[in-house]
Amino acid sequence: MDDSELTPVETPSNRGRKLVKLIVVSVLFALAAMGGTLTGLVLAYQRDLPIIQEIENYQPSIITQIFADDGEVIAEFAIERRVVIRFEDVPDNLKQAIVAYEDQRFWSHHGFDPVGIVRAAWDNLRAGETVSGASTVTQQVSRLLFLTREETYSRKIKEAILAFKIERAYTKEEVLTFYCNLQHYGHGLYGVEAAANYYFDKPTIELTLEESALIVGIAPSPANFSPFVNPELALERRDLVLARMLEEDVVTTEEVERAKSVPLKLRRRGPSGNIAPYFVEEVRQYLEKKYGSTRIYRGGLRVHTTLNRSMQEQANISIEQALRALDKRQGFRGIQQNVLRDMEISIQEFSSDDWVEPFAVGQIVTGVVTAAEGSPTVRVGRFTATVDSESAAWTKTALSDLFEIGDISPFEITSVDTETTSMVLKVEQEPIVQGALLAIEARTGQIKSMVGGLDFDKSKFNRAVQARRQPGSAFKVFAIGAAVEEGYTATSLILDEPVRYIDPHVEEVYEPKNYDRKFEGWITLRHLIEASRNVPAVRLTQQIGPQKVADYARRLGLSGPIPPYLSITLGSAEASLQEMVSAYSAFANQGIRMRPYFVTKVMDHEGNVLEETYPEAASAIRADSAYIVTNLLRGVIQRGTGIRAARLGRPLAGKTGTTNDYTDAWFIGFDPTLVAGTWIGFDQKVTLGDRETGSRAALPPWISFMEHALADRPIEDFPVPSNIVFVPVDKKTGDPTVAGGGASTMILEAFIAGTEPTGYPGQ
Repeated sequence: MDDSELTPVETPSNRGRKLVKLIVVSVLFALAAMGGTLTGLVLAYQRDLPIIQEIENYQPSIITQIFADDGEVIAEFAIERRVVIRFEDVPDNLKQAIVAYEDQRFWSHHGFDPVGIVRAAWDNLRAGETVSGASTVTQQVSRLLFLTREETYSRKIKEAILAFKIERAYTKEEVLTFYCNLQHYGHGLYGVEAAANYYFDKPTIELTLEESALIVGIAPSPANFSPFVNPELALERRDLVLARMLEEDVVTTEEVERAKSVPLKLRRRGPSGNIAPYFVEEVRQYLEKKYGSTRIYRGGLRVHTTLNRSMQEQANISIEQALRALDKRQGFRGIQQNVLRDMEISIQEFSSDDWVEPFAVGQIVTGVVTAAEGSPTVRVGRFTATVDSESAAWTKTALSDLFEIGDISPFEITSVDTETTSMVLKVEQEPIVQGALLAIEARTGQIKSMVGGLDFDKSKFNRAVQARRQPGSAFKVFAIGAAVEEGYTATSLILDEPVRYIDPHVEEVYEPKNYDRKFEGWITLRHLIEASRNVPAVRLTQQIGPQKVADYARRLGLSGPIPPYLSITLGSAEASLQEMVSAYSAFANQGIRMRPYFVTKVMDHEGNVLEETYPEAASAIRADSAYIVTNLLRGVIQRGTGIRAARLGRPLAGKTGTTNDYTDAWFIGFDPTLVAGTWIGFDQKVTLGDRETGSRAALPPWISFMEHALADRPIEDFPVPSNIVFVPVDKKTGDPTVAGGGASTMILEAFIAGTEPTGYPGQ
């Protein structure tokens, strides 16, 4: 038989079965190869991936918040502005917006979405580059926690692996909460709570549908989509998210249309809103020294302070008004800048950072002059303004000659009409003089307000704490206090006549002068302090010894060098405003000086108390001698250099201070509860101007501040120690007199029992 007859014939059906077997084997081989490859990739990438359990220990950077004494936030410190919230603090409309826009199958997938990955891969393959992403919410969480934002396939694989692990370890609610606290929303904002507060000035839980949609819409590229950067594009993004939500059937058509019709309503931007920048900087320095900068800017501390917002706002106003008034008394310095001359832009192109609406009456704004002939016309943002002709009187220049077209100048708004976009302005100029104010609660030592200068952004030097200046006659109170402890009384007589001393420390002649260059002969200790007489004050210091005056000042908290010279009683030694205010607080508080402090409690972000501060006595003098000094200082306001403060109509005590050549002006004063001090001067020791005394330059802002600060407090008199007696005396001679007789010359004087004068009628 032929061999060919034994060879089986290959039928079509046989060939088909072989082909199927070949395909099956090939597919199985390919799948095995792919599985091996994927397993290898997973193993290879997994070696470089973090342990998912590290999320448990992950501490995101959280905002440190500074609170005023009423619990309101006054400042925040952060590298990443973040406030961590819980799942239940996220409103449903925001959860729905995130899922609808970012990850429609979030509630059903296991960390990554294969359909989305295939779609993104196909888009990128067709484009020849990475143009599309399909990261789920969980993948984004893995990237935000552990990876970078680079658009590569290797990162996608790592994301998918990490996302799968995260979903095995955490619930969907926890994953979505991670996302809400980690996502970046521009302007240094991290997390939806910080974004809601920054953009809409409200907590996340209060977000409306359109606000939630806008926040979700800007997340992919906040630098481009921020409503503060590009409001039109931000609205487009908002509407896109709303459309996605409608597609996912989580909102109705009516809800979407209503949300789209709502105009963009953002919080008012402008200055930082920090009403107490110098105070906050003191707090920051304290925290940094104690806890370190990392914990301040990343640790989410909750810092409660002593600052009273109402007092602080008034302190800012009082100092600014005083500095502007003083600056005007020094004369007009001319317009410093012109758009056309100095900027090479048109008037229409000019814009100022302070052109932030709404504008308010009393606000100082920058204006650019658009017409100068006759009555000038000024542009302030979109507003057209005229200038009050009488407001230019202080410049001693006719208003028609004051400006040129293109001039840039500060103005005060006196009226504003938003309907006609018109204003009326007053002529202003930026002060070059500086000032400070500090207020302390007498019975606790709590610092309630602090102004360290006119503009923190221009000068961060804190003149309330850091500056050491000569306090002038405000130092006389320490000589008076030391004298009272040595047995002097309010009626003790001191000679006011020309005198020369040889200063043994420098071997030079020292010849003090009175402010009025006159001499009054024998005067009482009371008249010495009320009229601020220099010559008898120096004589008093010589009698009791300058060392005792220096020691007394140190007991009340002055820490700088106080050489025992006769001139110290006139304020030749330097002190800070805080030291002077704290020292005077002992007189207000029956001889006990409480240690000044500004932080009451510090907590970590979980609410654990790290420190708590309570009032603490720092030093003390006798209560009876403190009352005598206080009673003498009351006369300064009733009859002396501080008499303008008498209009406040309540028990007050205080002392003015003026240095040689009028370089520094002071006023330190108090009632039984609050002590405040003001300082006015230049950073360099140059004159404020002729007769710019403490009474003229520093007292007005003190009055303005105290009038507001004490307005809601009951009138309270200074407590009288049990060993104080009162005797009617002639206020000029100090001799005992009859109560009720000669009321214009008689005062009821206070004495420590046993030191009162004898031999007066009726004794």
